[in-house]
Amino acid sequence: MGDPRNVAHAKKVTQEKHHKGDGAHGPQPPRKTKQQKQPAPAESSAAKTAAPAAKPEQKPDAAKLEKSLAVLAKLKELEFHSRANIEKLAELSLTIEDELKQKAFVEPIGDVYSAQEAFHSKIAALIEAYQAECDRLKPAAG
Repeated sequence: MGDPRNVAHAKKVTQEKHHKGDGAHGPQPPRKTKQQKQPAPAESSAAKTAAPAAKPEQKPDAAKLEKSLAVLAKLKELEFHSRANIEKLAELSLTIEDELKQKAFVEPIGDVYSAQEAFHSKIAALIEAYQAECDRLKPAAG
């Protein structure tokens, strides 16, 4: 994390998450629950039993969704770079074969191109499946 841009980005992301948490309804109910505990201890015990059972289920789902969306974003970034690598390899292949006439390297670069194509199709399929999982988590978090 030596790069100042990375540090600044991490700080910004942390701040955004903090602000989203403050704006959400998640942090407010515990405060209200604490206020309810003082006037009516009997109601408080019933609320404690029911509320913690419901709230922890929702928060892990929301956290799981947030982490899953972060993973999905990273997978999409990998797919983007994979596509760029395919384009660069195609250009290099043409240069090696047509311009430089280096026949000894035509097959090896073709192998690398094929491997990158295989990676690209596998990452695209994984993204599609992972997107479906993220979509499945969204209603559970809401």
